[in-house]
Amino acid sequence: MLNKAIIGGISLSKDSNKIFITCALPYANGPCHLGHLRSTYIPADIYARYHRMKGTDVLFVCATDEHGTPIAVQAEKEGVSPLDVATRNWELIQRDLELSDISFDNFSRTTDPLHYEISQNFFLDLYQKDCIYPKTIKQLYCSQCERFLPDRYVEGTCPHCGGEGARGDHCETCGRHLEPVQLVEPHCLICDSEPEIRESEQYYFRLSHFQDKLKEVIESNPVLPANVRNYAMQWINEGLKDWILTRDMDWGIPVPLDDADGKIIYVWGEAFLGYISSAAQWARRENKTWEPYWDDRAVHFIGKDIIYHHSIFWQAMLLAHDCKLPYNIVAGEYLSLEGRKMSTSKNWVIWASDFMEKFHADLLRYYLVANAPLTRDTDFSWDDFQRRVNDELADVVGNFMHRTFSFTHRFFQGVLPEPGSYNEDDLELVEEINATPGRVAECIENFDFREGLKKIVKLAKVGNKYFNDQEPWKTVKEESDRAATTLYLCNQLVKVISMVINPYLPSKSREMREILGLEDNLKWEESAEFLAPGTPISKAKPLFAKIDDEVITQEKETLYKNLEEKKTMDDLISIDDFAKLDLRVGKIIGAEKVKGSDKLLKLMVDVKDKQLQVVAGLATKYSPEEILNQKVIILVNLKPAKLFGIKSEGMVLAAGDSSTLLTAPDATIGEGIR
Repeated sequence: MLNKAIIGGISLSKDSNKIFITCALPYANGPCHLGHLRSTYIPADIYARYHRMKGTDVLFVCATDEHGTPIAVQAEKEGVSPLDVATRNWELIQRDLELSDISFDNFSRTTDPLHYEISQNFFLDLYQKDCIYPKTIKQLYCSQCERFLPDRYVEGTCPHCGGEGARGDHCETCGRHLEPVQLVEPHCLICDSEPEIRESEQYYFRLSHFQDKLKEVIESNPVLPANVRNYAMQWINEGLKDWILTRDMDWGIPVPLDDADGKIIYVWGEAFLGYISSAAQWARRENKTWEPYWDDRAVHFIGKDIIYHHSIFWQAMLLAHDCKLPYNIVAGEYLSLEGRKMSTSKNWVIWASDFMEKFHADLLRYYLVANAPLTRDTDFSWDDFQRRVNDELADVVGNFMHRTFSFTHRFFQGVLPEPGSYNEDDLELVEEINATPGRVAECIENFDFREGLKKIVKLAKVGNKYFNDQEPWKTVKEESDRAATTLYLCNQLVKVISMVINPYLPSKSREMREILGLEDNLKWEESAEFLAPGTPISKAKPLFAKIDDEVITQEKETLYKNLEEKKTMDDLISIDDFAKLDLRVGKIIGAEKVKGSDKLLKLMVDVKDKQLQVVAGLATKYSPEEILNQKVIILVNLKPAKLFGIKSEGMVLAAGDSSTLLTAPDATIGEGIR
């Protein structure tokens, strides 16, 4: 069970001794792409690494979300178990996050037995408090599959915008939330048959009961980002409705009630608890308790698409359970790709593993943070990625460090020199060195990760200007103390950057510190402490190599090639698709012109076991008399449609341009086409 710390307001202290950090659970239906990393995992990792350096006791957890209908549908299509699909993708996701240097303390799964236990206990607690109640509703039932159809098992036309391919829970065209029974012309995704409406008893969470309290906590939390606050208040102002919390299916956590056989807890009724079960798993392994971390300060990092779930539904569930609410919910906005919406279905995407095969993870971490504030949509552009790496990391940060290390070896035998007296420029640089850790810390504390990174790059720019202005290559010959002071301070500036950049670029930060001989026991308050004269400085090595134009050209060509290949593949059908076509030989036993049309004929076609009425665009090629009694090829299992108000139940095959009928004069009526 969750710790039942009664809410006494939201703690806003920034000096918490412990902190509980979570990332939105990646759904286990595929690997990670760059959008996932940008919105959630990289910002959370920056925050966690920073707090570890600050001496905060950090618990940073996540898990894969492995229930829900998409995984079940995919498993049925593949002929495997849902757990097989989830396990395969859990391994891919874990690999992607490790490649991206995301420093979780624990990464679990919602199929873990401990998660089942915690979720069922949570459900029972809310049920016993009358926060969950049964309700009889209408749902779609597939007679052929002999089951009720959860939302993702059904598709149809959106009743609001007319968009085709709308799912039972959501329309991709207009973005509206849907219920399966709202769909126009719904069909089962498994057997393609049209479902019927039947009554079913489900369990609902009393979300409406918490409307006023949710409004109060959202409005009174000063650290909540504007995008989260505004989106949540929009839903609250429209009026919250009770939320269905169960589904009729096998894949999921069984509802722990005697009269609920065959029902599972809706994925959004248990996925949140993956934060808790992952922490509990960590606690059992480390022989510690996780509750003090949550009670001190909990921070969620999520994507824009699940703001509603976390700000409204999750917080309402926590209120119902008498638990402390999270300190903050940080929601990253969307990442587009080369000016277009990223789409995995269209293969317009860059997968994390593909990127990391060719580029260092820290280059991606830098670009995704530097490109735009987390609270604003942004775009991944290969050209812009190259520009930022070359102009900022290589030419500014890397160049300053390389010059500093190289000149230290060249003029002072690789040993940090004893400085002379400080001039006005030196004092200004010292002030920048001392102030930068605090400036960066303030940005990270306020979840403005981009601004913190900009201040680090700005310090490197200051260092480059100082180096150029002091001209140590000249003063070393004429005024050695001045050159010594210059290189002494430049190395101190490098040291500060190597420390405060660690949350952002952990691997490159380690390389920087190795040159300075610094250990990995990083403490933020020691960032601006000066290295002692006489400290050995290792030889410089390239930290950030420039990316050639040819490399970027190749990546763009690959991206567009993948898009075109996907389009081509979408145009192809499998043998299974072809097998769905019921093509037969039919005899035209009736034909007449359609009134009001010069192109259409109304035909009656005998296919032996039934007669079909077909409206065909053949009037410009054939008269009713010419077409009568011909044996033609007809598609008999086409969904009926109306043309000129006349029902058409099939399709007679003809050549496209000439409208010449495909006939089979010697075949038997009703004979199938193979």
